[in-house]
Amino acid sequence: MKTKTENILMVLKVLAWIAMIGFAIEAGSKIISLVISFYNPEAAKNLYKGMDLFEFRQKSFGLYIQAMTLSIALAFLKVKVWYLVIKLLSDLNLQNPFNIKVSKLLEKTAYSLLSIGIIGLIASGYNDWVEKYLDINIRQSAALTEYLFIAGIVYIISQIFKRGVELQEETELTV
Repeated sequence: MKTKTENILMVLKVLAWIAMIGFAIEAGSKIISLVISFYNPEAAKNLYKGMDLFEFRQKSFGLYIQAMTLSIALAFLKVKVWYLVIKLLSDLNLQNPFNIKVSKLLEKTAYSLLSIGIIGLIASGYNDWVEKYLDINIRQSAALTEYLFIAGIVYIISQIFKRGVELQEETELTV
């Protein structure tokens, strides 16, 4: 019989799969939209979720590609984070939760979240610069600074797990 915690972790694993698939679809859609807009400039009017970058594409094709590349990179990093969460939930052993594999997965997740925050800040600054430089409005939803905060929390948790592994190994050696 499964405990309540095991059931909750199973539900979280399913939700993590859904999130990962959703961000993978986002990344794929943005790539396809970018490729189609190479051949059909009108496609830039209705990119992923109605994003309209047609005027941006017309004024500077190079800057348009750079902005789309940043957007695609962010989507792929989000896929990576959810993949790591799925891996973490799969490798988590409730009888012995403090192990080096879980600690390393938590640390990788923290670094991926940090990458999302940093690239999000770069993309936001880039969008602001492009708006001033080309005198257009390309406002995209980029509230990614909270990823920096979350990365810090996950990193702290990974360090706690690492210390838990050390204490567990010390206890096993003394017994």
